This record gives sequence, C-alpha cells and structure tokens, in this order.
Amino acid sequence: FLTDSPDDDSPNVSSPVDIKIMLPDRELITVQVRKTATADEVYACTVPKLGLQSPSSAVYFYLFEIVEYSFERKLESNEFPHHLYIQNYSTASATCLCVRKWLFSAPLESRLTASDDRLATFMFWMSIDAVDRGTIRAEDRLYELKALQDASRKHEYLKLATSLPGYEELQFPHCASDSRKTGGHVIPTVSMGGFKLLAASDEGVLENQAVEFDWDTITQYEVDEECGAFVMQYTRPNRSPRCIKIFSTYSVFLKECFDRIREEKSWTRD
Repeated sequence: FLTDSPDDDSPNVSSPVDIKIMLPDRELITVQVRKTATADEVYACTVPKLGLQSPSSAVYFYLFEIVEYSFERKLESNEFPHHLYIQNYSTASATCLCVRKWLFSAPLESRLTASDDRLATFMFWMSIDAVDRGTIRAEDRLYELKALQDASRKHEYLKLATSLPGYEELQFPHCASDSRKTGGHVIPTVSMGGFKLLAASDEGVLENQAVEFDWDTITQYEVDEECGAFVMQYTRPNRSPRCIKIFSTYSVFLKECFDRIREEKSWTRD
C-alpha cells in the first residue's frame, strides 16, 4: 500500500510515498508523505481527508495499527508508519493503518455526534465493529441493533449502542500478570469508569472472575522496559499499597490509555 518496493534501498529516505489508511467507515484514503514522516506528521496529512465538519474534532481520533482482527494499537506520536508498512508488506490486507477514535468519554462523544454528521458516521461504524467483536455486549438487544444497522439510522443505533455494557471499554489482548496467584492470564480493560482485569485462561478464554480498580485508587503506573511489563500501584483499605505487573505486548499503549483517561477526567473538572 505504498508505491515504493519494500526492498528499495535508495539513500533518499525523504522520497515521498503513498500510504493507504482505512477510515472508520471502511473507506480507504491515500496520503503522500515522506518515508521518515512520524505518526503525528502522517495524521496531520490525514486530517483534511476525514471530512469532519469541525477540524478541531480531529483530536478525538488518531492513527492505529491493525494488529489482529479484534484489536488495533494506537501509534506512538514519534513512530514511523512507513516502517509498519515494511513489516506488513506480505499481508493480504490493503493496509495495516487505520483511523480510530481516541476518546473514552461517552457524554463528550454524544455531544460531538449530535453536531457533526460525519463524526457520527465514524462512531456508527466503529460501534458495529465493537458489537461484532463482542466488546459491546448486545445480548438480547442484538436484534434491535441489527434492525437499526443502516447509516440513515445511525443516531438511533448509537443511542442504543451507548446504553449497552462495554461501549466505553477498550479491551486488550489477554496476557500474563502477577496479579493472579494461581497463574493464568488476564484481559486488561480500560474505561472512564475504571480499570478491570478479567481473568482468562492461557488461551484467552474468559473465566468467571474479575477485579476492578477505581481510578482514584491507582497512585502510580509506568512501563518497565526491562521486564516488558506495565507496572501499576494501587491503594487498599487498611493495608499497604500493592504493585502488580501486566506483561502485555502493548504496555506503552496501555499507559497512553491511562494518561488519556486522566486527561479527559481533567476536562470535566476544569
């Protein structure tokens, strides 16, 4: 999905390349950038092609990498999307890059969708994806959602989807964690309401256990690059604080989610 061959060893690393990016409504767009362009620079070139009524709404979206069917990883601002292209050149997909929402606050999202039809269309398609993946737990409302699954009824669809459990949540792939005394994996899940670790088998099958942390109880968090883990400290009533390690491949993205939620919470306080 770039015009250059991945074997191109030209010394001119600033030569322009065409990158295909999938929008939330599944449309493919093409932007021309330098090979050395960072994610911030590539996204800046993408923004005019989003078609948002208010360009300022672009801060609620960003570039993500499609790493597996049910998960996309937000790019770090200084990453080079061209390098991801090289790594994914042999895949059958048209592109490994997409635009996804970078927003956790459902009330803010609701206000944005009410005033921007294009943004509402994006949220509509991402909600369909989340229902299909099981992140939004539709259960006995699935038939109603399917009946509303038309772009002309997107506002009705979103009204129902946002009322269902899981809408605000971002689930990470299962991974190991020392929070489980008996072994097994966890599925880290972030939302404005709190941070959850869902118990899972080593193969990622959900088990009937979960622990939830209120954001106010999480006092410290960081990425420990030496052990490849996300490390978090939280307070416990009448007990000393405890640290847990989550051995996720996506620890940096997990930390970014923590940072973003804290930022969004500060908006409501200001």
